[in-house]
Amino acid sequence: MTLLLSLVPRAGANPVAEPKAADFSVLEQLEEYNPVNLSLQEQTPLERVNSVFDLTDVFPRDWAYGALERLGERYGCLLAYPDGTYRGNRAILRYEFAAQLAPCLDALEQQIKQATGQITEADLQDIRRLQQEFAAELATLRGRVDGVEAQTAELEANRFTRSATVFGGEVILGLSAAAGGGPPGDGDSEPAFHQFTRLQTVSTFTGKDRLRVELAVGNFSDRGFGNREAVDTDMALLSFQADSGNRVQLSKVEYRFAVGDRVVFTFRPVGFSLSSVLTANSPYFDSGRGAISRFAEENPVFKIGRLDGGMGLDWLVADKVRFQLAYGTRNSENSTPGGGLFGNDHSALGAQLLLRPAPRLLTGVSYINGYDEDGRLDTFTGSFNADTSGRLGKPAHIHAVSGTLQWRLQDNLTFGTWGGLMWTDFINQDASATTTTYLFSLGYSDPFGRRGDLAAILFGQPPKLVSGDGVTEDADTSLHFEAFYRFRMSDRLSITPGFFYITNPEHNSSNDDIFVGTVRSVFRF
Repeated sequence: MTLLLSLVPRAGANPVAEPKAADFSVLEQLEEYNPVNLSLQEQTPLERVNSVFDLTDVFPRDWAYGALERLGERYGCLLAYPDGTYRGNRAILRYEFAAQLAPCLDALEQQIKQATGQITEADLQDIRRLQQEFAAELATLRGRVDGVEAQTAELEANRFTRSATVFGGEVILGLSAAAGGGPPGDGDSEPAFHQFTRLQTVSTFTGKDRLRVELAVGNFSDRGFGNREAVDTDMALLSFQADSGNRVQLSKVEYRFAVGDRVVFTFRPVGFSLSSVLTANSPYFDSGRGAISRFAEENPVFKIGRLDGGMGLDWLVADKVRFQLAYGTRNSENSTPGGGLFGNDHSALGAQLLLRPAPRLLTGVSYINGYDEDGRLDTFTGSFNADTSGRLGKPAHIHAVSGTLQWRLQDNLTFGTWGGLMWTDFINQDASATTTTYLFSLGYSDPFGRRGDLAAILFGQPPKLVSGDGVTEDADTSLHFEAFYRFRMSDRLSITPGFFYITNPEHNSSNDDIFVGTVRSVFRF
């Protein structure tokens, strides 16, 4: 029996991803599934803009997770990891969930037959619903084993065979519209129907490694609502936006492996960004189920450089402390001067300390050092003036610091915030630029008693050039207001209506405010 162990996402990546109560572990480091970053055409210079999808997963806030945990506690049928823990605080693969569910159902069936336990009507209803919703996975698992093999599989649940591969995918459909923005753009935009599709295989060869290969295709073009004829600003970009022109692209190749029990190395020659290794620590870093805007999904500091290839390590320093290091470049496959891994015209090195000072609190502090031959930040989230560091177009060193925090105030209420300071120091001339950004968020999960639903509000300032020498500062301040409600229709379908509103676009009070609304549907298989 092949049981696949949680080929899913990183700490702090699933919305709403409350800080986990369990200590950090090398297993979590290895299985963190990071954002997708597409390498796009020169005429459409968006780094990618999506995020995590979990290969048909089950989240801690899903009703099924809680139902299984309740049954396990009452009737003593949960399987444990070798260290004696039941890690019911992380997203897991549906087959892994079924592997936990199957022995629990068998144990309950025996209790019913032997009349050895008092099973309540509410528990019976949960059992029926679990059997219905996970019928396919249970049938697959039970169809592969018999007798002694079944007993062995139960004892070895949550352990990988030495070689295994799973396949998954995600389709995002968005019906969106924009208003305002003339200026900075022409203000001429029509409602649009967009799609973004990803197909991925995840393999393991030793049980302590992961190989991910992903193909992606989207139908956005010319920066979507960010083009000149519409609102002409990157502040209006959507989180699931990928300008691939309906061409299938190899969007990710990643190999991740553990060395010992505390260090995981990551190599990603395709689809790399700093947050491929550095934990974004954002509750809404998921283009399918999180924030609807590119700006609000994660701290723009992690988007510096528009990188596409890189590597990194994740070190579990102590039970509640992790140190992460990431290095990436643009055009890393190019062996000519200005490309490659070293001596590149566009590169960034990032380091982060991730701390869990309390069971419901997760915080991170990071520093980034980069080089860009054009002096650009290239985050595609703020004003053009800020993203180009004053439009000088000269070589520069880039320094950035950021802080992130997630705090689960209550079981279903999560507060999040992040801030960033970016400083561009031009090399061959006496000029510099300082850019700031911040965001606050509040998410309420399972509102109105609906399991799996999520309501969220977000407020922040897109990157703004606030001071500098030899450059023009942004004159005013843009503010970003965002709200969305995610309806869980089933384990594999969610529908999210939402909007964001931007005042003084491009940090210019002469520009008309911008409104962007969307209805996003996500199918996972």
